[in-house]
Amino acid sequence: MSTLELRAARVRYGPLEALHGVRLAAPAPGLTVLVGRNGSGRTTALRALAGTVPLSGGAVVWNGTDVTRVPAHERARRGLCFVPDRQAVFGSLTVRENLELARARGGFAPALDAYPELAPLLGRRAGTLSGGEQRMLALSRALLARAGTVLVDEPTQGMSPSVAARTYGLLRGLDACVVVAEQRLPPGLRERGGRAVTVVYELRRGEVVFAGEPGELPDGGPLAAPPARG
Repeated sequence: MSTLELRAARVRYGPLEALHGVRLAAPAPGLTVLVGRNGSGRTTALRALAGTVPLSGGAVVWNGTDVTRVPAHERARRGLCFVPDRQAVFGSLTVRENLELARARGGFAPALDAYPELAPLLGRRAGTLSGGEQRMLALSRALLARAGTVLVDEPTQGMSPSVAARTYGLLRGLDACVVVAEQRLPPGLRERGGRAVTVVYELRRGEVVFAGEPGELPDGGPLAAPPARG
């Protein structure tokens, strides 16, 4: 089974260390969820996997190969798709143009099958869409890329509950290593279902404090609490 791993990863922002020797492994195919409150390090961990922030210690290992020094654009060329929480679409281009740029081959009908809400918006500039619509477009681009590894920061931000549930169904159905960062465990992931493995890591102050299956989390525990603000 292939994996994407952080091994004793450390990341510094100036004098502050955001990750303190984090270890995690995301299987493929499968869904891995990094959860934690603001400032926990979950987004930094995702960016370290993507290569958009450098490590100050430790390693990133992808399918058994150390890619710590491989730049983000080269990881993308090798099949890693990263969808950040902001500026994940080309705002000056239309929805249609965004989808055309993302497609690996063939048309972009699969994107509209996944998110039919985008069909009447094809001629609109992506920068004029609502937050939820932009997330749908960003996820559609990731689906069209057919990447073997997909990293998404807050995939359902701004989406309605029904669209969010559909989105997680799509992510769990991908034949890929999928890693997402969320403030708390998304509804519905505690139940077993489908062939995709779901692994959860909770981060707190730059360290992993829980690793396991969603069903192992205690009801009403820290991951079920409303996210912190500010």
